[in-house]
Amino acid sequence: MTSFDSSPTLTAWRALLALAVVFVMLAITGWTALHQQRDDDVSLKEAFAAWQHGRFDGRELPDPQGSPQQVARFFGGLSADQQSRLIHKYPQVVGNLNGAPVPLRFAANRRSLAQARAVEEKRMHDVRLSRAGKQDADRRMHRFAALLRDDRQILSFDPDGGGRVAEVFGDLQRAERVSVVVPGVDTNIVNFERTYRRYSSPVGMASSLYEAERKTAPGRRVAVIAWADYTAPVGLGMDAMVGVPARAGAVRLIALTKALPGASSVPITLFCHSYGSVVCGIAARELPERVTDIAVAGSPGMRADSAADLGGRARVWAMRDADDWIQGVPYLEVGGLGHGADPVSPEFGARVLSAADAVGHTGYFVPGTDSIGNFARIGVGSYAGLSCASGGNTCRDGVDGDRSGGSHGGV
Repeated sequence: MTSFDSSPTLTAWRALLALAVVFVMLAITGWTALHQQRDDDVSLKEAFAAWQHGRFDGRELPDPQGSPQQVARFFGGLSADQQSRLIHKYPQVVGNLNGAPVPLRFAANRRSLAQARAVEEKRMHDVRLSRAGKQDADRRMHRFAALLRDDRQILSFDPDGGGRVAEVFGDLQRAERVSVVVPGVDTNIVNFERTYRRYSSPVGMASSLYEAERKTAPGRRVAVIAWADYTAPVGLGMDAMVGVPARAGAVRLIALTKALPGASSVPITLFCHSYGSVVCGIAARELPERVTDIAVAGSPGMRADSAADLGGRARVWAMRDADDWIQGVPYLEVGGLGHGADPVSPEFGARVLSAADAVGHTGYFVPGTDSIGNFARIGVGSYAGLSCASGGNTCRDGVDGDRSGGSHGGV
């Protein structure tokens, strides 16, 4: 006898509920998520086009869509003076080019940031701009100035549109383990870092994780990347309900993981919050094997029916705080709307972690919570100390111990 839970009637009602939620969101946002997005690749596309048609000291420049290894070989054949001149000629390209040496990317992005800050400072005094336009220019100018501090390590930067940026905490070139924080909706260049509600921003999340990992494994060299290098949906409108932004973000995330320094013995862990877990779910099948773990928090779904459907060999971890509003989202996908099954449900098959004390949807990276402690242990490979949602050892089955690398099983 077929149970009611799997009946066509219930499936239809769930689909109608999902559509109702979508229309409510659209009524509230007035379709702003669809209309506020701008093409944020214009100047960067132009810079890459100039690179592809250019030459440097009689040499052909490497294909930016080629392998990171080919790009690395090109830069390895340049002198220090040539590298410096290339940065000055193509700062946007070098700063965003997978395979380019990390120190050169940092230097190139400092140059791009200085140029972008000058542009916004000029806009602030443009009489043609509205008051709101000048305020936006002021916010962007101050954000760029903050990112230009000597202690910042900017791995990628694109000021166009809402802006994209990624920042490194720690020594990425010498790291024994690398963690990547993938944020969710409403992530842009201005709110990349916040003073109020600090740990809801990419910088706050990544810096908190970095400190927690160092505390968990003081002798291990770790690096954490605050990765806001994709165009996230604006608000809870249609873009947040569909997978288009996540698919574009997944392409960029896959490219990053394939280009990060370190041999295959240096594990990478993805920490994906909210809509960021949709990005990670779509990327999962094409991630390199050195991505050993994917941990999601406050997820609306991963565009999969189960952890096994994600493919790949990475372990999948999930957590959700009892006060997180995301639990009210219909966990299904109908006609492209919605993001699939609930990652913390038993049927999904992820390893479910405790999120005690992580209040609400944005509290998972707050210092002192079970959630950040669990994240840090995964990040450094100290699985034995993980706290499971069930209070037992279920989430740690088969992965107990302290491992810095090596082989890893699937979910």
